[in-house]
Amino acid sequence: MNSSRTRQQMWDTLGEPVDLLVIGGGINGAGIARDAARRGLKVALVEARDLAYGTSSRSSKLVHGGLRYLQQFEFSLVFEAVSERRILLDIAPHLVRPLGFLFPVYRDSPHNLLVLKAGMWLYEGLSLFRSPKRHRKLSVRDIATEEPALTREHLKGAPLYYDCSTDDARLTLESALDAIAHGATVATWTRALSFIKDEETGRIQGAVVKDMLGDGALKEIRAHAVINATGPWTDRTRALSAEPTTTLLRPTKGVHIVVDHHKLPVNNAVVCFHPDDKRVLFAIPWGEQTYIGTTDTDFSGDPGQVYADCNDVDYLLTAANDYFPEHPLTPDDVIATWAGLRPLIAPPRAPGSDISESEVSREHQIIIGEDGLITIAGGKLTTYRRMSAEVVETAIKFLRLADQLPEELHHPHTDTSPLPGAREWPEAESDEAAFNIVATRTLEASAEHLSEATAYFLAHTYGTRAPELAALVAEDPLLAEPICPDRPEILAQINWAIQRELAATLTDMLVQRTQIFYRAADQGRDAAPRVARHMAPLLGWDEATIAENIDRYLHDVDLSQRWRTEHQG
Repeated sequence: MNSSRTRQQMWDTLGEPVDLLVIGGGINGAGIARDAARRGLKVALVEARDLAYGTSSRSSKLVHGGLRYLQQFEFSLVFEAVSERRILLDIAPHLVRPLGFLFPVYRDSPHNLLVLKAGMWLYEGLSLFRSPKRHRKLSVRDIATEEPALTREHLKGAPLYYDCSTDDARLTLESALDAIAHGATVATWTRALSFIKDEETGRIQGAVVKDMLGDGALKEIRAHAVINATGPWTDRTRALSAEPTTTLLRPTKGVHIVVDHHKLPVNNAVVCFHPDDKRVLFAIPWGEQTYIGTTDTDFSGDPGQVYADCNDVDYLLTAANDYFPEHPLTPDDVIATWAGLRPLIAPPRAPGSDISESEVSREHQIIIGEDGLITIAGGKLTTYRRMSAEVVETAIKFLRLADQLPEELHHPHTDTSPLPGAREWPEAESDEAAFNIVATRTLEASAEHLSEATAYFLAHTYGTRAPELAALVAEDPLLAEPICPDRPEILAQINWAIQRELAATLTDMLVQRTQIFYRAADQGRDAAPRVARHMAPLLGWDEATIAENIDRYLHDVDLSQRWRTEHQG
């Protein structure tokens, strides 16, 4: 199975009739394409920008059961999520990793330690006691050792339990790559402009799409079923149909801020309750950085122009400084921000009801319109695989009724088949030992042109694909050069992303394929021209295209920093 096709090759392939056309390249769209392609359905996925461009690269980057949902008695949601957490740990160990969560309880806290202890056992029971590690109750003395930056004034104790962190953008990418390996066509920077409908029945039979990077060429894609998996753009996609539609979503904005780890040194994800409104948020360790989030506010603007404002940043800094007063943060400490939209299902409006943003359910819905458009909305990153399977099963029923189902379908095995970076994952006594094996293979594949630290970084990013990437360095040692000073990313990742991961713009490279946008001290401003010129011969760019890519990337950086102007104003 080979997934090494460029974005241009994908566009060139697009246009053949398919069983399923998926609109949207976020985690749900990628998951749907993977599930359907593995069943033997002919699949095309189109995404107006890059894979994981929207919510799927701007989440809290957690794979978790949602401990707080126990308070809302959403036991089925928690059970589903912790079950999926275990599956993702198995099929993507390089991307989904155990993370400790510390839940401090203070004298004035609404949470009781005994009640929390019972909740922890219930949480682990719902996971069938397959949590990454067993929870522990920490005393104040234990907390001083485990999390010394945390204020201990009026502290009573804290449970330490375990969920997982992830690289949400790469989880989306690898799901799409697995779909490609099983025959799907995945075309990024391809916008769906309109639906093709049967003149007699009014049923959708495909879509007209536009190449957003080339000469603006149009193509018709005929499909037996069309799936809308466009997240915050769900209602806009539904509006492409002539049928009248009601508003399905109530999007809420979630903002995170990034600071250097030495500015806020946390060892675990610390559960915080904002001192003003008691909303839950986290301070999460992220290697050399720490990020804090998230906010939860209604949003009604353009999903492509969502950004952190000064109120969002101040809100998060207030919470961090309340819990970590000996490590006070100021706006000058914020390296980067990201803002994503939760595509939540709008609750029914009962007279006199006023449901807050945080109370809106995270459950998902699958809706079939009168014209046959299948829409998936709502849900959580953690449960994307199961949601994707439900959507495909709905589409199969639809195809069966229309007598358009292929004769033979297979079991997709998405719960047991590893994602590309976990194939042939080494058997070892621990996760650390497994990563050491992959890192050693990566170092050897580079003909020793990489440092051990870089090899280990690549192993954590690409899993068992890292040695293949390192082989590019063995052929050309100059590709071992860092993209940014004091950062681990190297030039070989640019070649790899273009040749093997559909990267087609500078923004694709620095935001979704690497995390330079979020982690570099200048968010990659200085590196942008160099990276663009490295990409140019690989993609056939002229000087105008190079300049356009640099300008577009710097616009994205400026958008993430717009809150500073507001703050100073």
